[in-house]
Amino acid sequence: MLFKVGFLPITFIDIIDIIIVTTLIFELYQFLKGSVVIRMFIGLLVILLISIFGELTGMSALSWIMSSLRTVWVLAFVIIFQPELRRLLIYLGQSKIIRTFVKVGKLEFIDHIIESCLELSKKNFGALIVLMLDTGLKSIIETGIELDAKVSKQLISSVFNPRSPLHDGAMIMQNEIALAAKCLLPLSQNPDIDPALGTRHRAALGLSEQSDALIIVVSEETGMISYAENGKLVRGLTENLLRKKLDEIFTPKPFKEKNINIFRINTES
Repeated sequence: MLFKVGFLPITFIDIIDIIIVTTLIFELYQFLKGSVVIRMFIGLLVILLISIFGELTGMSALSWIMSSLRTVWVLAFVIIFQPELRRLLIYLGQSKIIRTFVKVGKLEFIDHIIESCLELSKKNFGALIVLMLDTGLKSIIETGIELDAKVSKQLISSVFNPRSPLHDGAMIMQNEIALAAKCLLPLSQNPDIDPALGTRHRAALGLSEQSDALIIVVSEETGMISYAENGKLVRGLTENLLRKKLDEIFTPKPFKEKNINIFRINTES
């Protein structure tokens, strides 16, 4: 036993338990933040807290009612939000915290993104690709058409083909899943933006000012590939520069600190 809080003894295992549960709840909140699902999640937490309170205080009727509601609520959550739960598992598996301890192999979706951008650039087909990181973008996703498909070069190229009804707008991706297309992004209101920049670049900058997402832009006029991040636009990307940027974000890099081998996600521009 390490110490006591009132009459409750706290051990080292309790500390680890609290850290793990807190981390899981935080990751779940980050994933659901900004969506309608978050309301149901908060409601489930309220029911759980009331149920625990009833059990601790010996309120039999309250405990029975809350336990019954808790079971129904969890089943409803699983049935209604099955697609979101599947994406949640992917999100947790490829989150920064998990990748800190688990070595990640080659991520094929990076190759698909690069190859499709190069192809679209050669054809002067405009494109706007949003790569979600930690900030939830549910409100943005809901403005478009749901895809929920695995990322591939063929999918990206077909979406941004000018003859496609989905080409006008942004495609939102979360790791290897294309969540939606034809999404509307907020335009940047920065007065210092180059007036020569078009709507795609302004939209990319606008979203990058409000989230930690990386937004890739392929210019319809010049075929130039750019990306927006943290309110800044980097233009004239080559294949190597684009790959380097995506690797920095999605691939953990080992380094030594105080003679301990750990992993780091480098998110510097």
